[in-house]
Amino acid sequence: MTPSMLRHLWVVVEKAQANFLLNLDDASLEQWLLKQFKQERSLNHDEVNILNSYIRSKLSLIRDLAQERQLTELFGHGSLC
Repeated sequence: MTPSMLRHLWVVVEKAQANFLLNLDDASLEQWLLKQFKQERSLNHDEVNILNSYIRSKLSLIRDLAQERQLTELFGHGSLC
């Protein structure tokens, strides 16, 4: 996975509504992220497999970040502050 692919994926995660990300099951979240990624960048078969594996390995982190953002939106500060 290239650095630009990593950056792009995390931009997609950050742009998404936290509540939306948290309401998707794992398979739906993985597919939604891949679809969003592919709207701006074409991928070959190997890149799709690599990206899918990476997303799958980071689902709990993606959910943790979304939950932290949701708390920030609700209470005006993160739970770690």
